[in-house]
Amino acid sequence: MSKFNTVRRELRTAQVNRRHFIYTSALAAGALATSLPLYAAKPRYKSPNETLNIAGIGTGGKGAVDLQGVSGENIVALCDVDSNTLAVAAQKYPGARHYSDYRKMIEKEKNIDAVTVSVPDHHHAPAAIRAIKAGKHVYCQKPLTHSVWEARQLTLAARKHGVATQMGNQGHAGEGVRSLCEMIWSGVIGQVREVHCWTDRAKGWWPQGMTRPAGSDPVPAHLNWDLWLGPAPKRPYLDLWPDDMRKHILKMAGHVYHPFSWRGWWDFGCGALGDMGCHVMDPADWALKLSAPTSVELVSFSEIMPEMPPNSSVLRYEFPARGEMPPCTLMWYDSGQKPPKPAELEAAELEDNGSLFIGDKGKIICGVYGEKPRLLPESTMADYTHPAQTIPRVPGNDPYLDWIRACKGGPAAGSNFDVSGPFSEWVLLGNLPLRLGKKIEWDPVKLCVTNIPEANDLIKGERRHGWSV
Repeated sequence: MSKFNTVRRELRTAQVNRRHFIYTSALAAGALATSLPLYAAKPRYKSPNETLNIAGIGTGGKGAVDLQGVSGENIVALCDVDSNTLAVAAQKYPGARHYSDYRKMIEKEKNIDAVTVSVPDHHHAPAAIRAIKAGKHVYCQKPLTHSVWEARQLTLAARKHGVATQMGNQGHAGEGVRSLCEMIWSGVIGQVREVHCWTDRAKGWWPQGMTRPAGSDPVPAHLNWDLWLGPAPKRPYLDLWPDDMRKHILKMAGHVYHPFSWRGWWDFGCGALGDMGCHVMDPADWALKLSAPTSVELVSFSEIMPEMPPNSSVLRYEFPARGEMPPCTLMWYDSGQKPPKPAELEAAELEDNGSLFIGDKGKIICGVYGEKPRLLPESTMADYTHPAQTIPRVPGNDPYLDWIRACKGGPAAGSNFDVSGPFSEWVLLGNLPLRLGKKIEWDPVKLCVTNIPEANDLIKGERRHGWSV
């Protein structure tokens, strides 16, 4: 067997092993499994010596970063609802054709091999699933989708159509998270029954916990507001927060929706969980082979608001036993809140983002992307011998290269939708208690909340006509 096929087999084996049997059972269940062939549409794979034709859906902010990440290929089309942002990208990629509506772009551009999806969260699934059904490979920013149901649909669609996929939680391609997994799997800290994950978002990054301002502003000529809303319910455009509310806006310039402040609105974003959950909790998901939790509850929170996440919250996820791994509690802290500082930590305080794994034989701490995993106290690392590598490494720790080589017949990208879809499901589940103020109990096979029937209205969400998933 060739070295290439050996690496592919090892990577696929690692991906299969990390998925919990609950999710496998869910996909096999008759109500959820598709009866269509696995590769119902022929994807556009190329050889390693060929160049991919890539289109960018979203060209500013993270969209610009993603385009730069794949710029070694051929950028043939650009799509953005903001003509000012589109014009900046057009200068960098002068040969690309321009669109404001990705639905039209995907329909018209038959020569596209792959797309990057780097737009507000509520557009992720509508854009990605159209590309998948057209046989295009997809690199989609985190969170993979806006709703739990959408994450399941993208997982199934990517599997059915056989396209190469990757979610943009770039730390998953890194050396650190792989080293962390190998440390935990070696048993150095024993069985892990407790993990703490924290972030400094959203406090000071975008507004949350507020009431929608009254009135409206003229839509600027450079912005197609109706396309920006896309699948979300119609609402009037607003530019800046009123002066009497702006005192709550810290780092941002005070925009109500566009750009960036959309993260703090349930109609468009997923709050701190959507922004950082798929980064910070990815090491725990992989190392502890997590899948669907049995329950998620609020431990503490500021005021529940109808249209926005609360200013701050602490969540508790409960996961069942997984093979030889025991049941596990995962605590999530946002807006700068942190777990108690462990006695073994020699540093003055915890970093702004990170994870702490508590085993029955010791503790491991790591950074936001799983980088720098180290035993506590850290001074013990001087005599520590890392276990042998069992997870294939990504050249240059590059998530874009990881995806591009998959588009050219190489091993599946590490955060492909078979991995990131189930992960996104349980991350986004945390937003249900944030919206309802109540603990939820979860059935991943039926894809429903079992103790609060009204919560199930939030699993799928609603989309305007013309933006189906």
